[in-house]
Amino acid sequence: MSRSPSLPDRPRLDLDPEMSDAERLEAIRKHFERLVQVNRELDDRLNDARGRHQELTGDVDRLKRRNEALKTSSLYVATVEELTDGEAVIRQHGNNQEVLTELDETLAERVEAGDRVAVDDSFSVQRLLDDETDARAQAMEVEADPDVTYDDIGGIGEQVREVREAVEDPLDSPERFEEVGVDPPSGVLLHGPPGTGKTMLAKAVANETDAAFIKMAGSELVRKFIGEGSRLVRDLFELAGEREPAVIFIDEIDAIASKRTDSKTSGDAEVQRTMMQLLSEMDGFDERGEVRIMAATNRFDMLDEAILRPGRFDRLIEVPDPDETGRAEILRIHAADMSVADDVDFDALAAELDGYSGADIAALATEAGMFAIRDERTAVAEADFQDAVEKLEEAGDNDVDEVPGVTDYRY
Repeated sequence: MSRSPSLPDRPRLDLDPEMSDAERLEAIRKHFERLVQVNRELDDRLNDARGRHQELTGDVDRLKRRNEALKTSSLYVATVEELTDGEAVIRQHGNNQEVLTELDETLAERVEAGDRVAVDDSFSVQRLLDDETDARAQAMEVEADPDVTYDDIGGIGEQVREVREAVEDPLDSPERFEEVGVDPPSGVLLHGPPGTGKTMLAKAVANETDAAFIKMAGSELVRKFIGEGSRLVRDLFELAGEREPAVIFIDEIDAIASKRTDSKTSGDAEVQRTMMQLLSEMDGFDERGEVRIMAATNRFDMLDEAILRPGRFDRLIEVPDPDETGRAEILRIHAADMSVADDVDFDALAAELDGYSGADIAALATEAGMFAIRDERTAVAEADFQDAVEKLEEAGDNDVDEVPGVTDYRY
């Protein structure tokens, strides 16, 4: 236990009767200076003690609040399902247990069906909670624009044009559709092999438009407990409605929109419930407003017919592997920031890359740069690209040998 610091000795004045007046005056003056010094020292210690007292008082208050919180029973989150005269049917989150409970008069005037409330162990409603937008839904909103533009995407010029017509134009120039008298496409589905630029195209839309951009992976909508996936879908569309104009992008949508089967497992049933909620949000009774939907998949054959019908995804845009001209364009895009020797012929190199996707070509450019760095050169030569092609082909052959039934390492 710490002890209080000792106080300074109290100055004492002893005057010799034989002192002259001048000596007596000098002794009194020194005694006064000592008194002033001790007073200042005591003043500083008093201020320090007051500050320490305030700190300790704050600590005590926090400990008291913590102690009270530990002694208080926890409250549970529930949703009001129905309201009757002074009573409410509530459903507790997590176990989905429904209970009929009475409402306090002050709460009965403010609570409505669908509100979130806090209940105690006896299911008595204690307080009304704020409207919830799932924190996971809020985390899916893209705050900073990606650094991808349409100029960074090569080989799919027609697909870029169709996406801009279906997503950007309705947000930037809605009057053009009103003048013609047609509704803009409600959704755009990008499908094609992996690595062809579907996700990059979505990033470019997020960068080029002023609308809020909300992205998610289809697997993120698959939840463990009953109703959680549906609620997350609902919260995402509510968030988009609050942020409109907005774009919702669902990557790998086949995770929740695959063809329905007769499976009776609880997991498959929950995925199908989530898909039903998605279908309802995409073309429900309520107008979506300025909310555009984009999705991407490389398993188009797995998608349920219900999600492909017009009104949900009006534009089904295939993003194929690039042709020879597209491959040369992609090569030049990835080599734009590289130091490339004059002898590199991108057109001739593109002719050798039959079947390569945009992602494959990006990897090729990186490998070529690595070969130049290995040789301590600052410029990438034609031979570096050729070595990179051989390395990728060898890696592809090894992958094929290791996986039975695979005949090509590119999809």
